[in-house]
Amino acid sequence: MPQRIAFRLYVKPDMLDEYMRRHDPVWPEMLEEIAASGRRNYSIFHVGGGELVGFYETDDDAASQAYLAKSEVAAKWEADMGRFFVAQEGRADQNAEIFPEVFNLEAQLAAARS
Repeated sequence: MPQRIAFRLYVKPDMLDEYMRRHDPVWPEMLEEIAASGRRNYSIFHVGGGELVGFYETDDDAASQAYLAKSEVAAKWEADMGRFFVAQEGRADQNAEIFPEVFNLEAQLAAARS
């Protein structure tokens, strides 16, 4: 079963509009790097006040992070985006606050049906 990763970041409220513009669209080469890292079903949601919650699936999150950590494209993207974040140490793709999964319908259904 793939790993499902949920994370949170905070964007400076006065920079939120620009942050959103930068994501519509994201650089094509960055989109390709995210996909090449093994991340899929990747979404970021704005929940208010500059708070962002994101989600993606991957087969190996450590390998995905390692791939992006070595990527020149990702380094350039993260350097450009770093100024948008509140109290973010290092690159957002490497240091976002991660949340443990508490419930997964598909996993529990599969277990209950077997």
